[in-house]
Amino acid sequence: MTSELTFLIPEIVLFVLTCIILLVDTIGSSEDKSFIYWLSQSTLIVTVVLLVFLCPDSTTHAMSMNFVSDPMGAILKIFICAYTSVVFFYSYDYLKEHELIRGEYFVLGLFAVLGMMVMVSAYSLLTIYLGLELLSLSLYAMVAMNRDSQSATEAAMKYFVLGALASGMLLYGISMLYGVSGAIDLASLSAYISQQTGNNILLIFGLVFVVVGIAFKLGAVPFHMWVPDVYQGAPTSVTLFIGSAPKIAAFGMAIRLLVDGMEGLVDSWQGMLIILAVLSMAAGNIIAISQTNIKRMLAYSTIAHIGFLLLGIISGSQSGYAGSMFYVLTYALMSMGAFGMVILLGRKGYEADTLDDFKGLAVRSPWFAFIMLILMFSMAGVPPLVGFWGKWFVIKEIIAMGHISLAAIAVLFSVIGAYYYLRIVKLMYFDKADQMTAIKAGQGMRFVLSINGLALLALGFMPGMLMALCLGAFA
Repeated sequence: MTSELTFLIPEIVLFVLTCIILLVDTIGSSEDKSFIYWLSQSTLIVTVVLLVFLCPDSTTHAMSMNFVSDPMGAILKIFICAYTSVVFFYSYDYLKEHELIRGEYFVLGLFAVLGMMVMVSAYSLLTIYLGLELLSLSLYAMVAMNRDSQSATEAAMKYFVLGALASGMLLYGISMLYGVSGAIDLASLSAYISQQTGNNILLIFGLVFVVVGIAFKLGAVPFHMWVPDVYQGAPTSVTLFIGSAPKIAAFGMAIRLLVDGMEGLVDSWQGMLIILAVLSMAAGNIIAISQTNIKRMLAYSTIAHIGFLLLGIISGSQSGYAGSMFYVLTYALMSMGAFGMVILLGRKGYEADTLDDFKGLAVRSPWFAFIMLILMFSMAGVPPLVGFWGKWFVIKEIIAMGHISLAAIAVLFSVIGAYYYLRIVKLMYFDKADQMTAIKAGQGMRFVLSINGLALLALGFMPGMLMALCLGAFA
């Protein structure tokens, strides 16, 4: 048991340090939360160092097959912690500026990270569910953090009610899988499924409910109802968090359940995912065109991107899974930058969350107009930016598997989706600004946001490094 605990050292350290931060925040009386912020950032740095130091080169199971240590899990957890650190950096000035600075934002964020890490390395149905619930409960509270905002409270209630429904469906699916197979760990479940010679209707029913749970966490149509309302109603710092690292964890959960646990039912879940992918790409890209609120527009953009993300999983190949992993890692980076721009342009008592707020940005700040241009072009999939390579990798894989019509649909909706991204570029460079208010963000925020945007450009010219890392995770 002692040797097995070494695989859980990053999670254990993160949990202990988060509990210490919670106690310090509870006992401390200071209104200045900078100490809590720096403790939280230090915790994430320590966790990343441990993850890198303990990064495995092979797959090992621990804790009675409830936990798996493998390259994919380690890479996803490193990116989750690194992205969350950037999210905290963006959020700190925003929370101070809007008088929302509270220690619980960082504590809940760290507990959410712990839930994500558990999801990514879970190797049993119940462990996956426990990680998902830890993440979900933290996010519900974060969305409702601004108690004086009616829209935030309404968003939290919608998220909680729909999230509870989705969790119930996932748990029902898990109970059906366990009832049929008698297995909780994914290896035993996979072995049971591989022994089945005909269609087992109960297994298919269990799979349907599991796919519903995955689709809700990813925000795929028709389980997307919460995404636009939560993105718009939550404080931008919380929307920034929801739109980045949790998508990586949801991808990890999908791989564990569908590939590690139910690869024997690939023909069944491929058909389900094709429907989800097409509906997501269609609804996300078409509805986003009519949005005037950029947070809501980015919410529908997220739904469309989830459709593309699912294409790699649909392929059913190792390189396809790697393509989806590349897509989710780069999408989270793009999403962070986009919401970081919304925070950058805001000020006390004012959220720069409408498209009109970007009018004339090229005159107000040519550099950040350029950064936003990179972000929008990358999301639209314009070469040579990294967003293009994400779409290229997943579409290439489904073509290789013979899904030519699905690839054509993906290309069509990618072209349609380019419209609302290019509209923001048009507003920045060709429309006159309604106001010429100076950007008040500090030098640190400006520097990190610039690095965020330039990273997309650099990865676009050198996508092979990240793709090799993703391929290595599934080797």
